[in-house]
Amino acid sequence: MTDQGFGVVRPLPGNGLVAYVGGLLLVCDAAEAVVEDLLGALRETAASGGDGRSLARRVAQILAVVIGEPVACAVAGPVNGGVAVLVSGPAFAAVTGAAGEIQLAGRDALTWSDRLVPGPVTRVELSLPDAGAAHPLSRLDAGVIVAGGVWCDLTEVGAAPQAMPRMEPAASQAHQAPRMEPVAPAPTPMPAPPERPASPEWSAPPEGAPPAPYPLGPAEPYPMGPADPYPPVTAPPPMEPQPQAWHSEPPPGASPQGQMPSAGPAPAMVHHEEVRHEDIDTARASGMGGDPVDVRDQPFEYELLTPGAAEPPGPAPSSGAEPEARPLVYGVDCKNDHFNDPRVPYCAVCGIALVQRTLVPYKGPRPPLGVLLLDDGLTLRLDTDYLVGRDPERAPEVADGSVRPAKVTSPDGSVSRRHLRVALDGWDVNLVDLGSVNGTQIQPPGDPNFYDIPPNEPVTIMPGTTVRIGVSRTMRYESHRNG
Repeated sequence: MTDQGFGVVRPLPGNGLVAYVGGLLLVCDAAEAVVEDLLGALRETAASGGDGRSLARRVAQILAVVIGEPVACAVAGPVNGGVAVLVSGPAFAAVTGAAGEIQLAGRDALTWSDRLVPGPVTRVELSLPDAGAAHPLSRLDAGVIVAGGVWCDLTEVGAAPQAMPRMEPAASQAHQAPRMEPVAPAPTPMPAPPERPASPEWSAPPEGAPPAPYPLGPAEPYPMGPADPYPPVTAPPPMEPQPQAWHSEPPPGASPQGQMPSAGPAPAMVHHEEVRHEDIDTARASGMGGDPVDVRDQPFEYELLTPGAAEPPGPAPSSGAEPEARPLVYGVDCKNDHFNDPRVPYCAVCGIALVQRTLVPYKGPRPPLGVLLLDDGLTLRLDTDYLVGRDPERAPEVADGSVRPAKVTSPDGSVSRRHLRVALDGWDVNLVDLGSVNGTQIQPPGDPNFYDIPPNEPVTIMPGTTVRIGVSRTMRYESHRNG
């Protein structure tokens, strides 16, 4: 790919319009009412030094307000050595890159389809239904002509693929959210994801110490399988039964200020250590039993309370899968029988310390890992995988039931039809950008910057991470801990 964008561009015979300006391509039906708007978006993007991502975003904004049949058009432009492509209506696109040929048809979506194809790219074809075959001597260097499409072979002499220079955002786009990926000269290079230190044995924290936050950084998968057996565990010494130590009231005849029959912490302190969740009394009053409940099995409103808000209504019917249908993972039980990630020092439900030397991991059904809170109030409960995008219902992975659809749209058209997959792996929450044109960014907890995640590679996120989808939509990963 040359600095002209696509090297040698050969038009395909047809009755549409083909425009090649500033290394950006547009193919559209000449009879469309928005053809002048599309040509204007192409010229403005090229004049401002925009790349294929900027062009696709501008065209999406035009298509988003069209009423009726989808517009027949296709656009393409270079992005960091790759190509961003958008197709709508009966238009078609084929891009050959490092992963082979990728085909996009506008009819596959209710609105439009887009994709960021990583480089090196060797061939690009945009066409309308009536397009013919390219003549070997034809060539389009720049301008607007009548044709049915374009065919670009980037392997021809004088058109060897090479990375495109990074485009700086234009002043007219200053209102849009900036791309936070560091560029040269970078005052602060993008840090690598924090690595987890070697896992020491968890030791009991000092008495009265507050629960530690969930550890940041990507967590190593917990060992599974018989090849890595757990070390032998030494059972703690038996303790004498002390039934009266757990009574909240003194026995009959005893003074309220009297000493308890056996040594140990005061009843109030013991109660505060074991039952920390503020809704357990509410759950008991609603008839859910006297034992502490696992709030991860309740609706998200049960756990994520807004300070100062009214108490939530009674328990709603659970939408999660039955325990038998949940994936089995290795975990440990706290003293109140809450199943937990064996890598954390405190119970995710009641906050009691997990003394790992006295716990034996076993395989059990995984509870929900928390929720994703979108900026418009939509909540995704993390008990299964999700496909996030503008039109996820038509995706094959949704049709076969392997993921749930999560429809997210944006007025700027920056959310792709299949934008992002939220994949649960053991106790980890992973994000996989599906080659979206405008990308996915994450803001780790406590970090003021957003960072691009690579396409088609899983990235583990921690509780408190903010995720930017495209340009203007965000969501936040929250666990079931209340802080």
